[in-house]
Amino acid sequence: MKKINLHVTDETSRLRSVVLGIARSTGPTPAAEEAYDPKSRAHIIAGTYPSNDDMVNEMDAVALVFEKYDVQVFRPMQIQNCNQIFTRDIGFVIDAIFVKANILPDREEEIEAIQYIVDQMETHRVIRPPEEVHIEGGDVMLHGDYIFVGTYRGEDYPDYIIARTNIQAVEWLEVTFPHKKVVSFDLRKDNLDPYNNALHLDCCFQPVGKDKCIIHRNGFLQEEEYQFLIGLFGRKNCFEITQEEMYHMNSNIFSIAPDVVISEKNFTRLNVWLRSHGITVEEVPYAEISKQEGLLRCSTLPLIRD
Repeated sequence: MKKINLHVTDETSRLRSVVLGIARSTGPTPAAEEAYDPKSRAHIIAGTYPSNDDMVNEMDAVALVFEKYDVQVFRPMQIQNCNQIFTRDIGFVIDAIFVKANILPDREEEIEAIQYIVDQMETHRVIRPPEEVHIEGGDVMLHGDYIFVGTYRGEDYPDYIIARTNIQAVEWLEVTFPHKKVVSFDLRKDNLDPYNNALHLDCCFQPVGKDKCIIHRNGFLQEEEYQFLIGLFGRKNCFEITQEEMYHMNSNIFSIAPDVVISEKNFTRLNVWLRSHGITVEEVPYAEISKQEGLLRCSTLPLIRD
């Protein structure tokens, strides 16, 4: 069997291979108290939680874009009555290393569903952090020499189901990837209010193009950490999204190349800005999936970028 030649060093280089989630059997609508995030909870209570069929159609639209750009697409093995949309949570590639994430314990079977893909990687390139390290791929972002990490430093970390990456994860990344500059960001967390909750770093920030980013100031608890990113990219290269746009996940688009992104079709202001900077925007419907506080980056796990 030909091995997968893992290679990811940033968020925007030309994509060659990716794991795209599936939505064929996500199970019945959960009870409000079973929700993993405040946005899902609100839609469960309102009776507007997305249907399987709608989510399958949205993911099919993304698969067609990948086909158009000749991207190799893997899908997880299907588990009955299991939400397998958000593959970003369960693993990520740094350079040529695949990290199996330590996610919420009752989601462990999602990792098992991509084991057949992991088996196609060289064994010594697959690692898993120790048990005390909580980490999910939505909080890990590569930018050349940098690893950006979303975390929550509050002593009440255990009280937040939406705090997914802890300080131990930041320390583990520093030790495991000593050639990288690991920069962590203290994110705003709220179990009940989706307008004031950054579930992952990619819910309030993401690099795009060659030197630009999408960012939401209120997602960061520490002003100086927000200002670090503004300084790194330059203010004129930063697209500042509003609280409403953050709620709808405008920072959670996905890059196929520096000049090609997949974005939600209702992100009007963002999509106009991207096009004004010479970036091709492949628009897809993804508003139903966004009701679970995840969007395009959340449902993709890149394995190879040029």
